[in-house]
Amino acid sequence: MLRRSRAERTGEPAALLVVGLGNPGGQYVGTRHNVGADVVHVLADRHGGSLRKGKELALSCEVRIGGQRVALAFPQTYMNESGQSVGRLVHRHGVDDPARLVVVHDELDLPVGGLKVKEGGGLAGHNGLKSITAHLKTQDYLRVRIGVGRPPGRQSGADYVLRRPPKAEAVELGVVVAEAADAVEAILAEGVDAAMGRFNARS
Repeated sequence: MLRRSRAERTGEPAALLVVGLGNPGGQYVGTRHNVGADVVHVLADRHGGSLRKGKELALSCEVRIGGQRVALAFPQTYMNESGQSVGRLVHRHGVDDPARLVVVHDELDLPVGGLKVKEGGGLAGHNGLKSITAHLKTQDYLRVRIGVGRPPGRQSGADYVLRRPPKAEAVELGVVVAEAADAVEAILAEGVDAAMGRFNARS
């Protein structure tokens, strides 16, 4: 069970809270590190949502997908402080089960265009996941991992993910961002096991 603050949410809880990781600010738009945030924007566009700043240190909104309430959020903390926002979002949207939290993020260990749905597990050195796990006291939440590949040569991973990819790679990432949004919808409609079977096979 996720750690919750003392105050109680009123109203209907979200069936799913989808958090797309990234860094705020125009200089980070289009970078590899922000592909998770891009997925949240795609889902908001698809389902008539408008992401707005709130008290949870995030751009967020609630939409209906297949008749179910889904909260979408892009933390406005920097990546390594994502847990501050996610902790507040979990409370705000009544999410007390890690299986109802989906974190969408970039993944160096997958090739560009790779896509994996994952249930819990390790953090793979990802600072956003480390922060979320530290704040929630669990790593059993769901992840949608978007492959950005390894940096070439001696370039550091941090420098690599904070750069915008070349045009051909950006096009490929645009395709997988849309597929990641499909994967989130599949988790909601069919469950995580079905989503893993469907999307992990294509990778």
